[in-house]
Amino acid sequence: MEPLPENGERDWAEPGVYTVSPGVHRIPLPLPHDALRAVNVYVVTDGTRLVLVDSGWALESARERLSRGLKALGADLGDIDEFLITHVHRDHYTLAVELRREFGGRLGLGKREEPSLVRSGDPDRFPMEAQVSLLERCGAGPVVEELAKAFGGVRHTEAHLWEQPDEWLVPGKRPVVPGREFDIVHTPGHTDGHVVFVDDAAGLVFSGDHVLPHITPSIGFQPVPAELPLHDYLDSLRLVREMPDRRMLPAHGPVTGSVHARVDELLEHHRDRLEVMGAEITADVTTAYEVALRLGWTRKQRKLPDMDPFNQMLAVLETGSHLDLLVAQGKLTAAETDGVRHYAS
Repeated sequence: MEPLPENGERDWAEPGVYTVSPGVHRIPLPLPHDALRAVNVYVVTDGTRLVLVDSGWALESARERLSRGLKALGADLGDIDEFLITHVHRDHYTLAVELRREFGGRLGLGKREEPSLVRSGDPDRFPMEAQVSLLERCGAGPVVEELAKAFGGVRHTEAHLWEQPDEWLVPGKRPVVPGREFDIVHTPGHTDGHVVFVDDAAGLVFSGDHVLPHITPSIGFQPVPAELPLHDYLDSLRLVREMPDRRMLPAHGPVTGSVHARVDELLEHHRDRLEVMGAEITADVTTAYEVALRLGWTRKQRKLPDMDPFNQMLAVLETGSHLDLLVAQGKLTAAETDGVRHYAS
């Protein structure tokens, strides 16, 4: 395996090592499902020190592919000095934990991920406990039933993958390798402690799941939910839009030339969804679940019952986050009856 130039001619998820910029290489690692296809791990090095931005899921297949990629750069897994993680989801964090345990190396994670990390490491936690509670508030009993069939009764079995980092990352400048520093920017929304890393000198932004080129990231999917995650997310998008434009190095999808262009698309998407979802609220349609049933999802405009339970959950909770923001903006009202939140225009 030889490093290849990042020129957009190959499928972004195709295995390999792609040179994005001098001293920055992209290695797509496999995931255990087809929806996201792969996760990009970025190797930042000056030839002596080696840092990874995100690490991949703790899977043997991901570890093997990362090992092969590093060998193409003249390095081994034991040569990783540091992992800088954009957020606490398992496809970004957990392989770093396993590799640190075996080889050493430091691990950095956004400070505001701490509550969710602690909850993730609780061996008595049931999968998606917080999301089930939110679904019930959304009136999505059928989705809760489908999730129970898929995951019910199974306690958390991977608590060992959620060890604490060596460093809680906070906003500001930070050295990475000799001659290169990142500006750590807090971008809550996808998760409460999500950060992006800006390499101002090279004109790069490692955008994690905050800005993705082909899909809209889930909003607020974490063990300790935020109160208004969509409000946080839109503010974070505007923050990135106010910064100078840069090449975007996302966690899922190809490297693109302009983070601003994609931020504009995402802001427009959510403006449209807010308008559409708010317009669905009538005397007969009052819950997030009822609204979600009336909408199309994904680029294929699939109906909610046609999706798997996990993606039904994400769709209903995204609907709830939009309706809650409309309430905060004074465009809708809301009241709870028997634990279900009902909206009115």
